[in-house]
Amino acid sequence: MQQDSQVAIRYAKSLLDFALERKELEAVAADMALISQTCSNSKDLRQMLKSPIIKPEKKLTVIKEIFGGEIGSVTLNFLGVIAGKKRENILPEIANAFTTVYRKHLGIVSAEITSAVALSDNEREKAIAVVQGMGTGKVKLIEKIDKNIIGGFIIRVDDKQYDASVASRITALKRTFSKNHLQ
Repeated sequence: MQQDSQVAIRYAKSLLDFALERKELEAVAADMALISQTCSNSKDLRQMLKSPIIKPEKKLTVIKEIFGGEIGSVTLNFLGVIAGKKRENILPEIANAFTTVYRKHLGIVSAEITSAVALSDNEREKAIAVVQGMGTGKVKLIEKIDKNIIGGFIIRVDDKQYDASVASRITALKRTFSKNHLQ
């Protein structure tokens, strides 16, 4: 799977370069977001793309049937190329990788914030300000809710994480108490 993600990134970068060359970056970004969303929502589509039994030509026909009227010619031609290279099985990964390289190209940093409850507008603005304070450019905030963290929040930017959750504080206290055997 690691190799598939590397291949997906290479294809995504190639598509980005081609879209820039054709001056259709925004259209291709919208197309790839649609493809990513559709693949994410359809287990049947993901299984069809990964199936070794279905021939690449048939997969391309299905892809064109699903997306043909919704996506531009640059993206449609790209889908033909990956089907020709027998890489349609990693289309969801390519679409996700494209979003990553697209944001990086625009200087947008994705920050994931996990909280026990939905954030208010004020909390969302504060979280964006914190991430921008890390020296990043524009911020795309991805919000997740996980009641298991009890309270507080966890912010993840690239490979950095700041954990201010109640659950992590409780775990730290448990470790401290287990080391200090009070008798």
